[in-house]
Amino acid sequence: MAESQFEKGHQIPPHNQERPGKQKDMQDPKPVSTQLPTEDGDYQKYKAAGKLEGKKAIITGGDSGIGRAIAILFAMEGADSLIVELPDEEEDAQETKKRVEEHGRKCYLLATDIKEKENCKKIIDTALDKLGGVNILVNNAGTQIQVEKIKDLTEHTWEDTFATNINPVFYLSKYVLPHLKSGDTIINNASINAYVGRPDLLDYTSTKGAIVSFTRALSNQVAGEGIRVNCVCPGPVWTPLIPATMTKETQKGFHQTPMGRAGQPSEVATCFVFLASQDSSFISGQSLHPNGGVVVNG
Repeated sequence: MAESQFEKGHQIPPHNQERPGKQKDMQDPKPVSTQLPTEDGDYQKYKAAGKLEGKKAIITGGDSGIGRAIAILFAMEGADSLIVELPDEEEDAQETKKRVEEHGRKCYLLATDIKEKENCKKIIDTALDKLGGVNILVNNAGTQIQVEKIKDLTEHTWEDTFATNINPVFYLSKYVLPHLKSGDTIINNASINAYVGRPDLLDYTSTKGAIVSFTRALSNQVAGEGIRVNCVCPGPVWTPLIPATMTKETQKGFHQTPMGRAGQPSEVATCFVFLASQDSSFISGQSLHPNGGVVVNG
């Protein structure tokens, strides 16, 4: 079967960057934030429908990749946002801010290290001050690094991955919940690796499994208040984290899904729109799986 134009236009060019990776420095074709494939193999811009009109969102790791796509699609649906980024990701964050504001929505940037709980408190306080409230918390920020064997995975790396990937999910959820009301949502970004047990990402996979379990438990705590907690578990998606943390050899096999290609951030961000909106009003404690057709045991 002939390759579709969408697939041809989004082949992964293997290359490497320094961590944490910058979208502006990625080789073409760069990650896609707002385009989705059509039935005839072409692609078109995401069609918004006012699903998040007047909502206010916090998005960690919102400077690039999946976080950028979430911020832009949220803006297209009517939401303002506070983007949390690392200080050395400022250029990417400014581009996200520009693209959000092109859709007539407000976007504030906060550069901080979410590993520190004091900084997580600052994030919530800043959102309340700048946005005037919070309706949606998106815990998206994360890190990974390939290590083949447990004997080579240092204790420092293990602790740093947990400090980045799971601890802030707890801190930010704890600090934001007193300000959420019925109809508001928390959406966590997990991974397919929590279900398939990827061996060369032991620490990352462990944190993503923790996020899935945290999502389920917290959802049961707050469901009675009308607050929903869900997560998204992407498969291989073309983001700055890939060239910054994976070898070129690994990247060459990055397209190996039943669909025969990696995903784009836009194709994952639509799941966040769905979970943030009332379209998912009867869904909580669940995981969505935009992974190119890999069947997982949920």
